[in-house]
Amino acid sequence: MSTQLPESAVPPPIEAGESAPAPTRRTFIATSAALGGAVVAGGAFLAGPEEATAAATAPSSRVSLTVNGTRRTVTVDNRTSLLDLLREHFGLTGSKKGCNAGACGACTVLVDGHRVNSCLTLAVRLEGAEITTVEGLAEGDRLHPLQQAFIDQDAFQCGYCTPGQIVSGVGCVKEGHTGSPEEIREWMSGNICRCGCYLKIVRAVEQTAGRK
Repeated sequence: MSTQLPESAVPPPIEAGESAPAPTRRTFIATSAALGGAVVAGGAFLAGPEEATAAATAPSSRVSLTVNGTRRTVTVDNRTSLLDLLREHFGLTGSKKGCNAGACGACTVLVDGHRVNSCLTLAVRLEGAEITTVEGLAEGDRLHPLQQAFIDQDAFQCGYCTPGQIVSGVGCVKEGHTGSPEEIREWMSGNICRCGCYLKIVRAVEQTAGRK
């Protein structure tokens, strides 16, 4: 790749006894772009075919786990999150990808009965685990009591956070953290509702726990 500057960017020759003029913004940008392109082009040839092949072939593993009562076995990239495994490989899109950083709770699922943020959980570490997503809570056409409570209490608006809220609420009830509205809010605080339905969500959890 040629690093020759465009003619417009080449400063005029300096006569004897003259001081060099300060670079203009135009010539500075043109010079930087040309030199930067040369560095990038040169760096592109540093990686050999072995490195390129290694980068293209990511390590993968075979994992078997039970999802909503069904045994599943799949070979996945070792970097695959449980959330991506559920959504992209198994077609279970109820668990939502909100922040993808474990901060909003939209991706909450149960792993062996415990609440986890599936976006932060590596699928390959779950060999033999039992996963429950929002799709696995109902029994046929019969809704889970908390799903029904969300309807009764009108505990959702846009619905994006609802799957994670419901799964987290199921875990909260199983864990026994429903002694008071304050306790429920504390143990559900990892699930964010951008519509602000927290009061009704707490009421739905209370209803399911038998407190209302």
